[in-house]
Amino acid sequence: VQLQASGGGLVQAGGSLRLSCRASGNIASINTMAWYRQVPGKQRESVASITNAGTTNYAESVKGRFTISRDNTKTTVYLQMISLRPEDTAVYYCSADLFYYSSDDSPVVERAWGQGTQVTVSS
Repeated sequence: VQLQASGGGLVQAGGSLRLSCRASGNIASINTMAWYRQVPGKQRESVASITNAGTTNYAESVKGRFTISRDNTKTTVYLQMISLRPEDTAVYYCSADLFYYSSDDSPVVERAWGQGTQVTVSS
């Protein structure tokens, strides 16, 4: 079971980026998927989340600028970011609350994390 994130990069202030994160492996179900971000020296903060039913939640600092969504298979989550600001610069991590069976067929419930993707917004 793994999460693979992509889509980060360098963009000027006011620009846009779209992050993607795909869950793969022997997954039985995925509940909430989310994006977090972290800058050096600070705690990781929640950016946006989306439940399996499509309920979304956003940090105040990104409301109206970021949109979280999931594909029809519910295994990929996206973060569309517009009107980016220098303070959005961070490493972005995706997470997924998973239910799956381990190699010995034991049920496992856990939050998995992607590897992080750098977003840099220049002023």
